[in-house]
Amino acid sequence: MSTYSVSRSTVIPAPAKDVFPLVNSFREWTKWSPWESVDPDMKRTYSGAESGVGAKYAWSGNRKAGAGTMEIVESKEADVVRIRLEFTKPFAAVNPTAFTFVPEGGGTRVTWTMVGEHKGIGKVFALFMNMDKMVGGDFEKGLASLASAVGHRQA
Repeated sequence: MSTYSVSRSTVIPAPAKDVFPLVNSFREWTKWSPWESVDPDMKRTYSGAESGVGAKYAWSGNRKAGAGTMEIVESKEADVVRIRLEFTKPFAAVNPTAFTFVPEGGGTRVTWTMVGEHKGIGKVFALFMNMDKMVGGDFEKGLASLASAVGHRQA
């Protein structure tokens, strides 16, 4: 099987306690997720816990947005958020995803990592597309938006 990992990080000039809540609740993702503007008519549902372990989010959108679910499976205050990300469209896949928060200088280094395996038609797709290049830019955009959202929260 062909596995891949996509990871990006940035230092946000704020303490982890201010950054963490924006990742630990899917309801907060509308403020910074790079995919929120992909489909203005995207349908979103939230279930389970409000935040932290057991919080769930499902989306269904146009071809570019696709469809899937996310569930927070581990949450340690201002340290780590681990998510079970499952895509149902355009390709079925499960991609464990994690955000880590590490103090650095006067801020917090936030690292966003997603891992996965190319299976079935995804193996063919992988011959032509580099997941790091395809998703990495979105992660960079999302981390920049997360930093901006934290700044607005602190103001």
